[in-house]
Amino acid sequence: MSMIPDTPASLHVQRWLDTMVIAHNFCPFARYVREHNQIRYAECTSADMADALTALQDECDLLDNDPAIATTLLILPSGWDQFDDFLLLIDMAQQCIDHWDYSGIYQLATFHPDYLFAGEDPQSASHYTNRSPHPVLHIIREKDITAALAHYDDPDAIPDTNIANAQAIGCPHLAAQLAACKA
Repeated sequence: MSMIPDTPASLHVQRWLDTMVIAHNFCPFARYVREHNQIRYAECTSADMADALTALQDECDLLDNDPAIATTLLILPSGWDQFDDFLLLIDMAQQCIDHWDYSGIYQLATFHPDYLFAGEDPQSASHYTNRSPHPVLHIIREKDITAALAHYDDPDAIPDTNIANAQAIGCPHLAAQLAACKA
């Protein structure tokens, strides 16, 4: 059963997951759920914050009721191009997760084409660890990530390892790879 909508944005995100996230091991847990077809790709094409938050709640509800889905990538291909607007959405989404009593059940990871880590040089390759072809809200079951981390030797080293890997690969190569995801 495929959980990938046949839309350009979903196909771009799938390509990104395979060629960047998994290939560079930016998330050491992604390969398993990808290989076992446990990732749901959902889209919200609205630029309206209320619609995006409703889509987020719908995806959390779906995860509540379908244990075959390990995680959801909620893709936002329209209206969230400005990183500052996306940051506002992230803030509201986290408040909603808390309000809906999903805190401790789900956590959000976020990705954006122009992702910038606060305090990092804007030209740093580190940003590519969270850059994606379209804005994405990644909904993760906390119990699954806790279980996966229990079998990982040094989970605290993941961010530093990712930064070192991204710097070794370099911005030009990572930028070209990211652009190719939309080709």
